[in-house]
Amino acid sequence: MKQIKYIPIIILTGVMAVTFGCASTTKTEGTSTTKHESTGDYIDDAVITTKVKTAVLNEPTLKSYEINVETYKGVVQLSGFVSSEAQIEKAAEVARGVEGVTSVKNDLHLKSK
Repeated sequence: MKQIKYIPIIILTGVMAVTFGCASTTKTEGTSTTKHESTGDYIDDAVITTKVKTAVLNEPTLKSYEINVETYKGVVQLSGFVSSEAQIEKAAEVARGVEGVTSVKNDLHLKSK
């Protein structure tokens, strides 16, 4: 009989653990509060990354170069090596022209000769 009495308590504890485990969390550091990136934000960033990569590949002056693209919360980071300053500027210009891009961090470098 005592075992039956504890079953609802065990079930309730399990349900609460699952509920709290799935709850949205925030991270507090110092005086600022930062929310974790949601799945939707991650998908949006992946879409932006894909669009920027496509735009770079469609640009004739850039498509033969290895340009890496990463996105976090709409901020695009370009990295890799190109042959000229003009290509560095063109890559940033192309990235800025993609819908959803809030800013571009251009870490492209010139290839050594």
